Amino acid sequence: MLSIIQAAGWPIWPLLACSILALALIFERFIALQTQRVAPPKLLDEAISVSSRGLPAPDTINQLAQNSALGEVLASGLRALAAHPASSEADLRAAMEGAGRSTAHRLEKYLNALATIASAAPLLGLFGTVVGMIEIFGSQGGASSGSGNPAQLAHGISVALYNTAFGLIIAIPALIFWRYFRSRVDAYLLTLELAAEQFVRHLTRLPR
Repeated sequence: MLSIIQAAGWPIWPLLACSILALALIFERFIALQTQRVAPPKLLDEAISVSSRGLPAPDTINQLAQNSALGEVLASGLRALAAHPASSEADLRAAMEGAGRSTAHRLEKYLNALATIASAAPLLGLFGTVVGMIEIFGSQGGASSGSGNPAQLAHGISVALYNTAFGLIIAIPALIFWRYFRSRVDAYLLTLELAAEQFVRHLTRLPR
């Protein structure tokens, strides 16, 4: 591997930095976007059950908010109703939408960075290719007088090809994972929206 890096020349270092950053972002998003951290399947039913006879205790609401992203959205509705018992359905929906926007921002965290790497890696590879081509033509500057440098020619070709390959190797997985995480976040946001709508209707039926 070290020999490949040496053969690719100095333009490979920005690509290596992008690959390390992309791996870190992918690993972080895999952990952050686990179902239990975002929208546990039975949490909505449990929240409805706990609040079926009235508002639960503040400790219970805080525990719900710390459970997951969905729990935070549901807890915002309970807190709004606790703070203002006369809140209308529109007021409760507005409070939960505000919490939902904050949650959506956290779910989408680092996705733009991953998309940027997927877009920039081929360009960095192309930059390395251009550097390699410059070295090739530079080595052949005196070819007409028989002083061409075969070693410099080979080095220029290796720089061009290795950087092109590295750029694609980084960009393709980054693009695939970006699309995967993007679709996963969209599915979570739909789940949160539907659960919040159902919970708002439940809250409006609670005894005040």
